Parts: sequence; structure tokens; C-alpha cells
Amino acid sequence: MINVIKKRKENNNMCIFCKIVNGEIPSKKVYEDDDVLAILDISQATVGHTLVMPKKHYANILEIPNNEYQKVMLKVKEIANKLNTKLNPKGINVLNNCGEAAGQTVMHYHVHILPRYNDNDIKLEFTDHSSNVNLDDILKEIND
Repeated sequence: MINVIKKRKENNNMCIFCKIVNGEIPSKKVYEDDDVLAILDISQATVGHTLVMPKKHYANILEIPNNEYQKVMLKVKEIANKLNTKLNPKGINVLNNCGEAAGQTVMHYHVHILPRYNDNDIKLEFTDHSSNVNLDDILKEIND
């Protein structure tokens, strides 16, 4: 148990978002309060691409307590509205990647807000696998 706690502390010390939260690495702050930080993503996949995160370290959506999650998501909505008003995109994606297989590259829970301007800004594609799966079997596995 002590090794698990020690490992989490080491991970927090190495986490780039924790370093940004602690002011060790500069960022472009869109919003900040006692619990939540929102910054411009350095990659700017689209103009205004913003990351919203809790100041406390949680690896992903599966670890963050509900009360912290709610704080983050309320700010996601506020910031998405602000970006929509100020930048006039044609749409907005709100995205969270949970785990490496889902594309999470920083293991500190965060939400991407991606203003969309053109159909080809970025590609988020969903492949139709409906002919290869049985929805009843999947539902049974989830609910049993």
C-alpha cells in the first residue's frame, strides 16, 4: 500500500499538468479558480483549443470523484459558451480521452474543448461496426 501511495506521489511530481497548476511551467490561462484550471492547448488543433482540468491530480475520468468532476464539467460548459461567443466557431467538440488506447497522452484528467470552423479542422471518425456485433449480447454483458 505504501508503494502505491509513493508511486502516485511520484507520478504527480512528474505530471506536466501538475507542474502547470503549480506554476512551474508557464501556460496561457483561459480560466482559473481554487479547483479548476483552463489553459490554451499548446498544439492548438483548432483555434481556441482549450484544456480544462482539476487542480488536484486524478489520472482519468474513472478516478476523479463526482464532486470534482462536476466542478470541471460546469466550467467546461461556461468556457465552451465563452469560446462560442468570442471566436464564433461553426460548432464545438467536447472530448475526453481515458487511457492510452483512447489517445490520452497526459495522465491527468482533462477535457478538450475544440472550436470547429471547417469540416476538415480535425477528424473524429466513428466506424460503423453494427453488422459485426449483437447489441443484445453487448447490453447483457454490460448489465449482468
